[in-house]
Amino acid sequence: METESHNNPQERPTPSSNGKASMGDNHSLIKAVRDEDIESVQQLLERGADVNFQEEWGWSPLHNAVQVDREDIVELLLSHGAEPCLRKKNGATPFIIAGIVGNVKLLKLLLPKVTDVNECDVNGFTAFMEAAVYGKVEALRFLYNNGAEVNLHRKTIEDQERVKKGGATALMDAARRGHVDVVEILLHEMGADVNARDNRGRNALIYALLNSDDEKVKAITRLLLDYKVDVNVRGEGRKTPLILAVEKKNLDLVQMLLEQTAIEINDTDSEGKTALLLAVELKLKEIAQLLCRKGASTKCGDLVAIAKRNYDSDLAKFLRQHGAVEDVCPPAKAWKPQSSRWGEALKHLHRIYRPMIGKLKIFIDEEYKIADTSQGGIYLGLYEEQEVAVKRFPKGSTRGQNEVSCLQSNRANGHVVTFYGSESDRTCLYVCLALCEHTLEKHLDDRKGEAVQNKEDEFARNILSSLFKAVEELHRSGYTHQDLQPQNILIDSKNGACLADFDKSVKGTGDPQEIKRDLEALGLLVLYVVKKGNDSFEMLKNLRTEELIERSPDKETRDLIQHLLVPGDNVKGHLSGLLAHPFFWSWESRYRTLRDVGNESDIKTRNTNGKILQLLQPETSELPSFAQWTIEVDKSVMKKMNAFYKKGNTYQNTVGDLLKFIRNVGEHINEQKNIEMKSKIGEPSQYFQEKFPDLVMYVYKRLQNTEYAKHFPKNLNLNKADV
Repeated sequence: METESHNNPQERPTPSSNGKASMGDNHSLIKAVRDEDIESVQQLLERGADVNFQEEWGWSPLHNAVQVDREDIVELLLSHGAEPCLRKKNGATPFIIAGIVGNVKLLKLLLPKVTDVNECDVNGFTAFMEAAVYGKVEALRFLYNNGAEVNLHRKTIEDQERVKKGGATALMDAARRGHVDVVEILLHEMGADVNARDNRGRNALIYALLNSDDEKVKAITRLLLDYKVDVNVRGEGRKTPLILAVEKKNLDLVQMLLEQTAIEINDTDSEGKTALLLAVELKLKEIAQLLCRKGASTKCGDLVAIAKRNYDSDLAKFLRQHGAVEDVCPPAKAWKPQSSRWGEALKHLHRIYRPMIGKLKIFIDEEYKIADTSQGGIYLGLYEEQEVAVKRFPKGSTRGQNEVSCLQSNRANGHVVTFYGSESDRTCLYVCLALCEHTLEKHLDDRKGEAVQNKEDEFARNILSSLFKAVEELHRSGYTHQDLQPQNILIDSKNGACLADFDKSVKGTGDPQEIKRDLEALGLLVLYVVKKGNDSFEMLKNLRTEELIERSPDKETRDLIQHLLVPGDNVKGHLSGLLAHPFFWSWESRYRTLRDVGNESDIKTRNTNGKILQLLQPETSELPSFAQWTIEVDKSVMKKMNAFYKKGNTYQNTVGDLLKFIRNVGEHINEQKNIEMKSKIGEPSQYFQEKFPDLVMYVYKRLQNTEYAKHFPKNLNLNKADV
């Protein structure tokens, strides 16, 4: 690999000076190349500077030109006789450096002048190996297509070989550096030997496990396993891949390796330790349990004593059940936690002895920490045997008192986190709350990239409905939250949401700006949830109102956000009205609303003088998605529906006729004679929502303050199907 090694000097060629230039010009030529000053390079060469001059460590003008990735300077130097096979003191040629840079054009310029595409430096690195080290995919392919040896082992100097250095291949280099794409290309396209070993007997799997990026390690390990890599080789300290995976504390890697039928699960390293013994020593409960289930021997050390010394009685019991020898202890009282995420830690907390703080059992230790806070952290706890999240505050903390006061005042608020009680000792106040699985932020992060079952975002609607109700009731009780953000919204095991973190809450001062701050934060949260967290909350806070509204993916979201960000002066009770907004209507409710409006007699009879049709008449400048709706609907469906009427009385491109059409489709689509029409439309609520996405908001805005609002969904706060 290209380095500034001083340990491997090599006699450099004598520069071929023409005698016309001074030594100063030669150094100036090197500097001009490094500065990418092609005009000065031209002038110095014409004045007679030595094109093959090499500085103390062997860098020539051509080496430098390749390093700075300047094709034009390389061409200029070559035209003046630059030697592409000059070697630096570590043996690297310009061609090998071109492999590092990865510029295929440079490699093409140099290759015709190179005697061997597999030339290497004193450490055995070829241009192909360097391309693998640095992840230069195109250079790798070019070199391979021009004769580079894929499975060439690194040949180093004799002194290095005596200590078993060298021998690695390009595949090992790519695996060590975490270049997943290069590893795949080497295996799939170039036939790299997956079981080649270096001079210490290590293969690409050992090299992969030396990388610090666990995700890359997992991806490369999976590739190597797919190509039947040997899983029982040894690395430093005679550690097997399985032992290295345990040391990395990576359950997924351990699982992957244990799936291999050839794995030697009880192999030991140079200290006589097996993977299981290391897992117990490192407090890796899940990995230790997995190893036992896969047949690892428990006769490899005093496992039970180690587990008990680590205060992991659960693991100690598990090990005894799998044959580890230890004095028999009375079985612990059976207790099963409700939380799936925190289950193991809760079982351990339940089992161990801890002095009670009133009704609370808690252990301030990293194993039980849920989250950090500025005041004292959030920990798992047991309050009257009920698993809880415990928020700690310094005793006498104003923010702690705010939290308790607000929670006590909102016990009846079903959308606020459940408050069980509080306890205190000499130094801390402990606020005990219902234990949830994730914050909203973590929930969305974990689900990024998941496939959406359909385009109706029920999750966003449900989460935001709960949040709006929580804040509405909070305001009604005389409080404002003042810290609405994704980390303060909790998600339970059933994907329900509740509002938490009231330590910054303010008891009603009558200042409308406090309510406006909550409304503005809700506006950001609406966009954050609808966008599935792909736009970070911090980023959204820095955008102007116009930019936030512009980012809204649909008319309903846009209108809702606008009402929150620009609420006007009368903000009291503002949320109550917004809970009836079409954003919170299910697609079925939206469809039902359009049908009900379309059932108005003036619409059915096309009474153009009727009030409702006048209200629905578009402005001259408007061009909604349904302006030419008759050609948007499936032709066969349109033909079928028109056939119900006499000639000349077909549906027209008016809002009224579209609503009438939707009403009639709803009335007739399930009739036996309309099976074919049903097959074309499918679910009508989805069909019309996707076909005319702005129709509901159009109708809503035209009719919301009129007598026809009677058709809009009622009692959304109580009707679960509509929320």
